[in-house]
Amino acid sequence: MTKSATFENLPYYTRKTGISNNATKGKLVLFVFWVIGATSFFTTFIHYSPNHFSNFKLRQPQDYHNTASKELGLKNTTSKNLNQTTAIATDSDKGIDENDEKTCDLFDGRWIPDLNGSLYTNWSCPTIPDWKDCPKHGKKDFDYMNWRWKPNKCELPRFNPNTFLSIVRGKKLAFIGDSVARNQMESLLCLLSQGETPRDVFKDSDDRFRTFYFPSHDFTLMVYWVRFLVFAEEIVVNGSATGTFNIHLDKVDNNWDQNLRGLGYAIISDAHWFFRKHYLYEGGKLIGCIYCDEPNVPELGVLFAIDKAFGTALKSINDCNGCNKGLLTLLRTFSPAHFENGSWNGGGTCNRTSPYTEEQVNFASMEWELRGIQVRAVKNIEKKEGKRFEILDITRAMMMRPDGHPGLMKSNQYLKEYSDCVHWCLPGPIDVWNDLLMAVLQKKDDSSLH
Repeated sequence: MTKSATFENLPYYTRKTGISNNATKGKLVLFVFWVIGATSFFTTFIHYSPNHFSNFKLRQPQDYHNTASKELGLKNTTSKNLNQTTAIATDSDKGIDENDEKTCDLFDGRWIPDLNGSLYTNWSCPTIPDWKDCPKHGKKDFDYMNWRWKPNKCELPRFNPNTFLSIVRGKKLAFIGDSVARNQMESLLCLLSQGETPRDVFKDSDDRFRTFYFPSHDFTLMVYWVRFLVFAEEIVVNGSATGTFNIHLDKVDNNWDQNLRGLGYAIISDAHWFFRKHYLYEGGKLIGCIYCDEPNVPELGVLFAIDKAFGTALKSINDCNGCNKGLLTLLRTFSPAHFENGSWNGGGTCNRTSPYTEEQVNFASMEWELRGIQVRAVKNIEKKEGKRFEILDITRAMMMRPDGHPGLMKSNQYLKEYSDCVHWCLPGPIDVWNDLLMAVLQKKDDSSLH
């Protein structure tokens, strides 16, 4: 495990006494057994707890921030900025001040050191999927949990399960998208379970549609797994699936569209499945492809397809006749992968142990362009009368977090030579998505704040 500033602050001491040898022997034996037992327990605690010393309040030396900067790998951050961390830690549980609302962009900020750690651990949240339990499965560096997102012009309130549950009381919330959408739902489930234990009320045969219920707040949390948001058929050759799809960009996927009714909130996201060979259709006719390299089929590209797919999905939501009048849809922007030295099946890895600074991020990348397409899609649908829409813009923050992925999947005998640089560790940087979600919902639906 990587050494962090936390370990530097552990107190220790030695003691000399003048007790006689005869009196000492018995006590010494008992003392040795006590030390062995305590050490075994404490070692296990350190290994399996993401926030190893969150329950211990240690007096920090005056140069704490410089130590944290060095040990946690903070780059290009002045001591003036670091000195703000103390104030941030005491204010982060507060809501957004009304005076900040007009000037605050929650999605424009930076990652700063924060040794408070996560609100949950792999002990306190039993629903963490095994392969996202990164400390359990070989991720040696734990400092990816010791950072907090700091908007540049305001504070982002720390997630509070009771506050969130009070906002969504009596409502239903569904995550709609691929396995990264499922990743966010799993994070929210862990966070909320620290306030109330949910009931697991539904799981389909493929474990792609899940429903959890929080009885004390009459709140239902769901996830609908879909690849493209729009209708798609996988191409089968000689009875074998090819992984290539015929995607109908103007037809919504009914697997989620027919389940909109009754929802209070829908968080939609998608994109990763588009990054492979597919054929694109509109009006039932082939109009082009992605990565097909065929002479008579136009190469329209990933961004074109995603633009069309989100336009179709948002229009379907806006036109929904049987949906709740107050339905709020949040489009969660693209979550970037961080493969280096190859793709997921070509030796690519994600071994970094600290966040990027803003200067290290490539804002001319396809990921940032994709995010722009999603933002414009929401702005376009907002011009029309109908349902409510918002952006949950996580792309900038997550482009800076190459350190928060599971990485090499050592515990999976079939995938142990591959790295997962797409999904996120739990707990981990993905938890900030739900900090941001709570802040957006407070602004939109919690009248007590105004």
